[in-house]
Amino acid sequence: MPPSCCGCLSQYTHHHLVAFLLTFFSYVLLHASRKTFSNVKVSISAQWTPSFQNDSAAAFSPGETWEDNRLFADEEEATLFLGALDTIFLFSYAVGLYVSGVIGDRMNLRYVLCFGLCGSAAVEFLFGTLTEWLHFYNVYLYCGLWVLNGLLQSAVWPCVVAVMGNWFGKSGRGFIFGLWSACASVGNILGAFLASSVLKYGYEYAFLVTSVVQFAGGVVVFFGLLTSPKEIGLSLESETGLEPVETDTDSHRPLMSDEEGEEEEEEGKVEVCDGGYYSVQQPDEQSSDPPQAVGFLQAFCLPGVLPYSLAYACLKLVNYSFFFWLPFYLSNNYGWKEAQADRLSVWYDVGGIIGGTVQGLISDYLGKRAPVLAVSLLLAMGALVGYSHSPNDQVVNAVLLATTGFFIGGPSNMISSAISADLGRQEALRGSQKALATVTGIVDGTGSIGAAGGQYLVSLIESKLGWMCVFYFFIVMTGGSIVFISHLIFRDVRAMWRDRQALNHQL
Repeated sequence: MPPSCCGCLSQYTHHHLVAFLLTFFSYVLLHASRKTFSNVKVSISAQWTPSFQNDSAAAFSPGETWEDNRLFADEEEATLFLGALDTIFLFSYAVGLYVSGVIGDRMNLRYVLCFGLCGSAAVEFLFGTLTEWLHFYNVYLYCGLWVLNGLLQSAVWPCVVAVMGNWFGKSGRGFIFGLWSACASVGNILGAFLASSVLKYGYEYAFLVTSVVQFAGGVVVFFGLLTSPKEIGLSLESETGLEPVETDTDSHRPLMSDEEGEEEEEEGKVEVCDGGYYSVQQPDEQSSDPPQAVGFLQAFCLPGVLPYSLAYACLKLVNYSFFFWLPFYLSNNYGWKEAQADRLSVWYDVGGIIGGTVQGLISDYLGKRAPVLAVSLLLAMGALVGYSHSPNDQVVNAVLLATTGFFIGGPSNMISSAISADLGRQEALRGSQKALATVTGIVDGTGSIGAAGGQYLVSLIESKLGWMCVFYFFIVMTGGSIVFISHLIFRDVRAMWRDRQALNHQL
């Protein structure tokens, strides 16, 4: 039976805590700035269209100045362009993930991470703040900046997952990564509140606040993050309890593997006890070559990578459709004010935070991930049906929204974090090969391609058939996620059944 949460947590040092917090808040700040764009779409649309076409635009004088600055003839054209920007961002983000994962396994993760954070903050400042201050509106400039933003932001996620994988091994990974993967949802909540608090001054100030905070976070990460225990002479894993001297030689194995690993003895290392924690000091002379990163195709062909990538493509399509369109949907479908819609949308992220943590803990207890995903996704299909019939009541809507986030955001967080770490540390990679950032980039990149195509389909379906058909589309995509990992579900269920039978025979 897996160890208790307290037993898992007791093995970690303050260095683990610092790595956890710095990587967590790195992605919190990134997602807060990303969420800003979706939360100010109504204001941007009003700014880009003539004032007589909407009620939310401020009065401009003289009229000729406003007519020269407008981008689109009506609000519908502006909305379509905003949807196109979402698609452009996600496609560039997906392409960047494939590349940045490979780069992350070959360069210092801290450098790549900080470059992505600070570069993205600068681009968002140019896109949302500087252009508005200068009253310079240009479609091609917006598209170019958003492509660059997607490429820069893609450098962050593979790096933070790789750093977490270096510091935290298989033991309790579902719970630790489930809790940690709440960073995206916490960032969404932070971004929603920041945007709504300064939106009355203009949408440019929402971009200003989040971009400045994100840039400052990148500077802190550059000077404070340790990417691996090896940088301070600690072993990759330390176990405490009855046998504190032993190291976790099984830490690089995936949770899906049922085989027992062989113990590896490392020569030339000395175990030193320091404050109840055991570290391994490296000798002065290195006796082995540094780890070699695997190739992209080799990582793509690893067991489990392709099915989970395809499943995540369907699931991220649904998850990011809520991310990009939920405030817009609430404001337009129910007639609620933009600030109210922004605050209400955070309940989806609250559900995702709880779902990722609880489901990760359950998967640790069961020793399997796929069956937990299957149950959650089946319930997610029912939750989508329920939310599509939500009445015009904010309390009921919030409850249904949190439930939907629990069953959709939870599995999404598991695949993008804990399962990606499992896949990047599996049996086929035992030895000196590095693949964690590459595998994470493949899984998240494939998911982003699905999400990118989905944003165009969402806007198309909504314009032709209405929002109800959009929710039917979400239900089909959620079912597709189950189909792609169905053989993994059956394999894990059979393994659990065999283990149960063997235990009964022993009793």
